[in-house]
Amino acid sequence: MSTIKKPTIVFCHGIWADGSCFSKVIPALQSDGHEVIAVQYGLDSYDEDIAAVKRTLNRVGSPVILVGHSYGGATITAAGTDDRVVGLVFIAAVAPDVGETVQDQLNKYPSDIFGHVEAADNRAWMLPSGVQHFAGDLPEAEQKLVWATHYAPVADLFLQQKLADGEVAWKSKPSWYVLATQDHTVHPDLQRWVSKRMNATVTELGSSHVPMLSQPEAVIEVIRKAAASV
Repeated sequence: MSTIKKPTIVFCHGIWADGSCFSKVIPALQSDGHEVIAVQYGLDSYDEDIAAVKRTLNRVGSPVILVGHSYGGATITAAGTDDRVVGLVFIAAVAPDVGETVQDQLNKYPSDIFGHVEAADNRAWMLPSGVQHFAGDLPEAEQKLVWATHYAPVADLFLQQKLADGEVAWKSKPSWYVLATQDHTVHPDLQRWVSKRMNATVTELGSSHVPMLSQPEAVIEVIRKAAASV
């Protein structure tokens, strides 16, 4: 019987979400024998969100596969340089390089949802009309649940971060990418660009921005492949 330890899976959420957005993929990975945890950061500051990822790494065993959805791609890019991290899985995610903000990337390929966002109380709120651009392939009841539980980031979150040399994990760690071809939040062409730049192993899904909710089995398989290969 093999005694090789399976990697821990650590999930990092995007904006308008929290760790529960991975609830459809976590149980299967736990059943596979992986230790699994979802980081619950506050979307108040990019630096603090990265610190939260690192605090979470301290609570679980290594080696670790970091999985980032959307803005979570920016947090795993920075936190993934940790020696305990052996692989990165990006889900419809941004992935900044040195000197790039998340907003720099989004500006390259603008998407539909940002016409359905309202700034108030220094947070960026998704309007009810935005959920179809975020999770349009979910049943209506699930879309309503996504909106009801959405968590607004601080308004300037995408402008805060610029990474320095040595702070970009996908340059040194193997990467996998779930590319959502029907995404109206992170443009599919932006996903193609960042995944090609990082030389990721790409799986395309005909999905909205939330394939872990609309096609969880396909996302589970990508994570399994990443875990098996490291």
